[in-house]
Amino acid sequence: MMTTLAESWFFGFIEILTVIFIFLIGIAVLSVAVIYVIDVTQTRQTIRRNYPVIGRFRYFFEHLGEFFRQYFFAMDREELPFNRAERSWVYRAAKDVNNTIGFGSTRDLRHSGSILFVNCPYPTLGEDAVPTQKVVIGPNCNTPYETDSLINISGMSYGALSVPAVKALSLGAKAAGCWMNTGEGGLSPYHLQGGADLVFQIGTAKFGVRDERGDLSDEKLRQVAAHQAVRMFEIKLSQGAKPGKGGILPAAKVTPEIAEIRGIKAGADAISPNRHPDINNPDDLLDMIQRIRRVTGKPVGFKTVVGAYGWLEILCERIIQRGDDCAPDFITIDGADGGTGAAPMALMDYVGLTLHESLPMVVDMLCEYGLRSRIKVICSGKLITPAGVAWALAIGADFVVSARGFMFALGCIQALQCNKNTCPTGITTHNKKLQRGLVSTEKAERVANYVKNMSYEVGLLAHSCGVKEPRELKRFHARMVVENGKSLPLNELYPPVEKPTADVLLSTDQTPQ
Repeated sequence: MMTTLAESWFFGFIEILTVIFIFLIGIAVLSVAVIYVIDVTQTRQTIRRNYPVIGRFRYFFEHLGEFFRQYFFAMDREELPFNRAERSWVYRAAKDVNNTIGFGSTRDLRHSGSILFVNCPYPTLGEDAVPTQKVVIGPNCNTPYETDSLINISGMSYGALSVPAVKALSLGAKAAGCWMNTGEGGLSPYHLQGGADLVFQIGTAKFGVRDERGDLSDEKLRQVAAHQAVRMFEIKLSQGAKPGKGGILPAAKVTPEIAEIRGIKAGADAISPNRHPDINNPDDLLDMIQRIRRVTGKPVGFKTVVGAYGWLEILCERIIQRGDDCAPDFITIDGADGGTGAAPMALMDYVGLTLHESLPMVVDMLCEYGLRSRIKVICSGKLITPAGVAWALAIGADFVVSARGFMFALGCIQALQCNKNTCPTGITTHNKKLQRGLVSTEKAERVANYVKNMSYEVGLLAHSCGVKEPRELKRFHARMVVENGKSLPLNELYPPVEKPTADVLLSTDQTPQ
């Protein structure tokens, strides 16, 4: 009796599963039929019209290709914007795990443009090494900024980044002793939460320091400067992702909180002007620098991608004519090879000079006009590994800042979805479900580890060259491979310019052309 009942239940269950299966098959067939009719009748896409249903897989595979290439098909050194070897170094550094490799380098040392550091036959012993020297920015300001940090966090706005990402960067920067740039989106509570030193960036829309008409507000500047954590102000003229175009924050990311911080309308695209409407020439730029420094009492500089470099010469001439007091306290040079911001491909791919060309140009120009000691040089542009940072210091930079390096430290997988609010790692999305995976306290530790291990390995390179600390690196400590496969010293490729005497400066025709 029990056996018969069990068999009855079993066959009844099988019949139910069969009905469900047939129903699902029917739904699938009906769906395919509907998709077939839609595809053959639409006129926008040829592949779908000629190959209904199966033509849709083309777009699916095209999307998956972005991810499969970097994991299965691309070699370690051939991906862009960052290859697997570069990303792996950052991941290991951020996790504070063994970063050594075996069996030789996978880097092609014969490739034109490769940088090779010149090892000293008598490298610096560990006991002879010294801590990185401190640098004072804006010594004539009411509140100068003194720091020994080599690598710092570049401008990434709250809005472009999620809440847990900003918190993690702030906490990590504090632990590492480096500064964090707010980006052009204004000062959020999450920037302040970690207690790190901050550089407040003023973009073309003046977010966070604008009045009701969108003009720069002295009162808002004072409010921001009142925060002890805000150590410097940076006027953003342009950035590597989009030189010649303002910031772009899609409406989906403009939450009520972000709108309040920026002083704009919620739920609408936040598109900044392509330049500061109130800066039309070098004198306007110097006037704004002096105004912000006078109101805040803190160091002020500007960020730019170098293109038409003649304007920098005129700027230097005007500084000489007006006096050192009007000079920027620092200049941030960004490379024109993209960045974290969303931008049209035409601008990201074709506008501006790379850091390898613009950095030595700017350093030499400041030396030529005798302004190098007055104006500090900060640089950014794909410098996420120790070799890139050491190269920049050897060329003449005082500091290096990075955005994407710190995004990798947070766990970025280069999914290329920064502008879509669908970032799978929770870094550049406001989707709470996706943000859940990014635990700020855990990622802050990785940020601090990245800075620690970066500084350590930059020191390794410096000591192998025979100097006691990284800021002593000079151009003759590195060589660049040229087209014939041989290498030349950087001091021959970029001959350093000696500081001119006062007589030479005064005898120069300083009339702007």
